[in-house]
Amino acid sequence: MNFLAHFHLAWPDAGLIAGGLEGDYYKGLLRGDLHPDIERGIKLHRTVDAYTDSHPAIAQLRRTFPQDLRRYAGILIDITFDHYLTRHWSLYSEVPLGQFTRSIYEVLDEQQALLSKDCLKMAKRLVDYDVLSRYHDWDAVSATAGRVGERFRRGNPLLEIHDKLQPIRESMESTFLDFYPQLIAYTCAQEARD
Repeated sequence: MNFLAHFHLAWPDAGLIAGGLEGDYYKGLLRGDLHPDIERGIKLHRTVDAYTDSHPAIAQLRRTFPQDLRRYAGILIDITFDHYLTRHWSLYSEVPLGQFTRSIYEVLDEQQALLSKDCLKMAKRLVDYDVLSRYHDWDAVSATAGRVGERFRRGNPLLEIHDKLQPIRESMESTFLDFYPQLIAYTCAQEARD
């Protein structure tokens, strides 16, 4: 799952939201060094990622990717699932997407003092470019993937993926629609236990 899904699953808890973003940046064991709310958010982020990565439907979807993209399928699935979440937002939230994204940006602004330097940079980028709303457009999937690929040391295999993903878009959307309600239920059950 990418940013929007993590925020949606953490909503409306500000600590879980901020920790959900920090979950992309904080590595290692949680030992009580961070604010408890941020640690809870990182834990939720990791729970979501572990459930997603181990789910049979996701494993099946990975196998449909073109051979040269399979090692990056997890990244691409995360990004495309945020796209499909925006496209089907009303199935999962009563809060309109625009209102939701503005609320997320406000929470991240309010939680700045608890976030790491790298996390703050990403929060600023999310706000400055209204990234969460842009996922509605399929071209944002390609653009986001291209930016992620810039971090790789041996070239960028995620440039120009639009045409490569086109044949599996329908199966990605179908998998998202089947999988996301299961993820919501699992996340709610985990939060109730904690």
